[in-house]
Amino acid sequence: MTPGLPSCLLFEHHSRMRIPPTPFALLFVFSLPFLTNSQDHDTTHWFKGNTHTHSLWSDGNDFPEMIIDFYHKNGYDFVALSDHNVLQIGEKWMDVAAIKKRQRAIGRDAITKCEARFGKDWIQWETREEKKGIVLKTLDQCREVFEKPGEFYLLTAEEVSNMAKGGAPVHINALNLAEVIPAVKDKEASVAEVMARSLGMIAEAGEKTGRPILAHLNHPNFQWAITADDLAKVAQGGFVEIYNGHPGINHLGDATRPGDVEVWDIANTIRIAEMNLPPLLGVATDDSHTYHGGDVSPGRGWVVVGAEKLDGDSIVQAMQGARFYASSGVELTSISFNRDSGELSVEAKPEDGVEYTFDFIGTRKGYDAAAEETGIGEVFVTAKGNAASFRIPQDALYLRVTVTSSRRHPNPSFPGQKEQAWTQPMGWKTK
Repeated sequence: MTPGLPSCLLFEHHSRMRIPPTPFALLFVFSLPFLTNSQDHDTTHWFKGNTHTHSLWSDGNDFPEMIIDFYHKNGYDFVALSDHNVLQIGEKWMDVAAIKKRQRAIGRDAITKCEARFGKDWIQWETREEKKGIVLKTLDQCREVFEKPGEFYLLTAEEVSNMAKGGAPVHINALNLAEVIPAVKDKEASVAEVMARSLGMIAEAGEKTGRPILAHLNHPNFQWAITADDLAKVAQGGFVEIYNGHPGINHLGDATRPGDVEVWDIANTIRIAEMNLPPLLGVATDDSHTYHGGDVSPGRGWVVVGAEKLDGDSIVQAMQGARFYASSGVELTSISFNRDSGELSVEAKPEDGVEYTFDFIGTRKGYDAAAEETGIGEVFVTAKGNAASFRIPQDALYLRVTVTSSRRHPNPSFPGQKEQAWTQPMGWKTK
């Protein structure tokens, strides 16, 4: 038996959902590079970053340099501009009227704000076909301004925006790329088939370039497109967004469908208990699009990564080794899992007037998917304070922690949102 990795996942809502019937035929099987045994994480020197944000290169409403400037000024160590089906390479000219149409905000527009930040000579104006426009800055041009070794890094990324049967969106962020990954557009193929094909292409790109590439499945509940069963049965899937700051992605689910965190627990229960696969690791992101007002704004979710160095290869390798946690505001100072005793210990940064709730969550081997108390994603124990420990039950498939702050999120994506952090699933085993 191979002992598994650290574990955790999000949220206050622990509704028990019945697992749908699972077709166990795996579409593809790849070796999974994140199967390491790193268990103890001193997070004081880790790197904070966002892996999902959009600019004028696709459907965002601000210049890439202005978006990067936000993250640079707000304590991030790295950021990925993950525009749809494009890298910020080469030339992109944009009509000024089209830029202004996207803003939908009262006050200074994107162009005025950019000139105020970088100077009148910064913007490259060009008139094409009698239309006044702007040549957008590339990622390399932004690197010249912002990157500094060990202090700030720009991660090359793409949101590979695939489409499956019925127009279902299957969006996957690919990090640390060298070239664009073509999207799979196949309205005859199932979601799982499209997901597997896209992940296969991303893996091939990594083999071709010789660089580590990480792919995380985005917002599974967007348009209710991706089920826990879809996530579970695609063997090469390794990462999924458990929190996405876009208000329109149905994060909490509804009366009949599970939220993103519940989807994570269901998928991981299927993978470990029924398919002998490792669990998915959870990522938190912004998915920001609007920067001049609007409700898809930055600063809502991120990852904190224990990389050896602040560069693309190191960030991806650390995440593949599960050396990261997801957060929407809570800062963790240590995560430790003792493989001998099965004890998971988590500590949050103390803050005046703030109380933390630690929910230790998992699924037992004899789970009843329809049960309220002993079903999927059972809360084994709840503790309060700045730190908590709990020993994984002998019959548990995995153990994770959701840490919830008493403080409300300063920029919520849903009503009543509190700041949270999620560790990765730990204590799981494969045969």
